[in-house]
Amino acid sequence: MNARTRTARRATLFVALAAALPIGLAACGSTNTPAASAAAAPSTSSSAPTTASSSSTTDAMTQPFGTACAAVPKDGKGSFNGMATDTVATAASNNPVLSTLVTAVKAAGLVDTLNSAPAITVFAPTNDAFAKIPADTLNKVLADKPTLTKILTNHVVAGKIAPDQLAGDHKTLAGTTLTVKGSGEMFTVGKENANIVCGNVTTANATVYIVDSVLMP
Repeated sequence: MNARTRTARRATLFVALAAALPIGLAACGSTNTPAASAAAAPSTSSSAPTTASSSSTTDAMTQPFGTACAAVPKDGKGSFNGMATDTVATAASNNPVLSTLVTAVKAAGLVDTLNSAPAITVFAPTNDAFAKIPADTLNKVLADKPTLTKILTNHVVAGKIAPDQLAGDHKTLAGTTLTVKGSGEMFTVGKENANIVCGNVTTANATVYIVDSVLMP
């Protein structure tokens, strides 16, 4: 093969490679673009459930729960929003569900004590809870300040207890121990197995769990 023939073949090969190169680059580009889009899509969709789950958990930890919460006024000072701005004894006095408890707290002279406490948890018996006690017995207790004070402080625990920390034993201001059993939104308290009928109610200085029985020391 002479030099002229070799030169001609090389020129032909170069032209073929030059023509094929743009086609190969175009093919690579069409493959990479969808792949990049597909890789980005799962990243966006996977983040959405995480946000929703976090929001649900937060709501469960911060909102009142229980069937009796429906009896709490929807607005005004006795509503959940209204109670959140007042200290606990004052907040309870504005809630018609807790009027008997407020009478007992006043009789024991505990209004200032409860209102000035920096952070407490109160298990607050409803009016119906006090109604379970015979009237003559209740009147005698209301007139006996030391006994009444012991009973009421048996419903108070130092520190604000969140629902997820509620189950277990808690030392009361009366020096007794209250045992709470349950989980989620279903709890019982004390040897009376009092049900928490409206829980996680916030006041300015306390977390309140409304119960359907008086907790005796």
